Amino acid sequence: MGKIERRDVLLGELQRAQELEALSAAIFDLRDHFRVDHMVYHWVNAEGDQYGCYTYSEDWVQRYNEQDYVRIDPVILGCFQRFHPVDWKRLDWSGKVARDFMAEAMTHGVGNQGFSVPIRGPNGQFALFTVNHTCSDDEWCRFTQENRRDLILIAHEFNERALAINPDADPKPMRPLSPREVDAMTFLALGYSRAQVAEMLAISEHTLRVYIESARAKLGALNTTHAVARALSHGLIVV
Repeated sequence: MGKIERRDVLLGELQRAQELEALSAAIFDLRDHFRVDHMVYHWVNAEGDQYGCYTYSEDWVQRYNEQDYVRIDPVILGCFQRFHPVDWKRLDWSGKVARDFMAEAMTHGVGNQGFSVPIRGPNGQFALFTVNHTCSDDEWCRFTQENRRDLILIAHEFNERALAINPDADPKPMRPLSPREVDAMTFLALGYSRAQVAEMLAISEHTLRVYIESARAKLGALNTTHAVARALSHGLIVV
C-alpha cells in the first residue's frame, strides 16, 4: 500500500470514529504512518474544559500537569497567538525558563523538533495538533515540506471528529466585551505593560486589573495571555 493510500485509509478510520477511545488509538496509527516519535491532539474550550490524546509517556504527561507547564510552554503560548501552522524553531525559546522546560521534556522522550497546527473551533474552542520528532534541522525541514499539507488536513479532521464525538467540546458562546475591556485587551496584545496601559487609559492599575479579570472570565481564559489570544482569535480585538 502506497503512502497516499495508507493516509486515505487512516482518514477513513478517523472519520468513522464514534468514541474518544478510537481517537486515542488513531493518534498511534498516525504516528506510525508518518514515522515520527510522537503525535499529540489537545483542545480546550471557552469553559476551560480540556481533552487530549497523545503518544508521549504517561510520566511526562503527569509531570506536565503537576507542574502546570501549560503556563510556560512556548508551544502553547506561541500557538495561542497564531492562526497558521508553526515550526517550533520559530517560537521563542530564548528565556531560561523555556530552555529548562525543553531540556526536561527531552529527558522524558520529547523530540527536539516539532510542528504544531493551531485550530480555531466554534465559540472559543482552541486545539493543537502536534508532530514531534528527534532529528537534524535538515531532516525536519524535508519532512515538514513533504508532509505539511497532509498534517494540516489530518489536524482539522481530528478536531472535527473530537467535536462530533464529545458534545462538551462545543462550548457556549462568549459574552461580548465592554468598550473598556476591548481597549485593555488591545493594548496588552500590542505588548504594552499593565502600567503603560493604565496610563494610556487614564485609570489606576487596580481598575485596569478589574477590566482584565472581567474580560478573562467572559473569554473563559486560563490567564491574561490566554485571554488576549482568545480575543484576537474571535475578532473581538484587532491589532
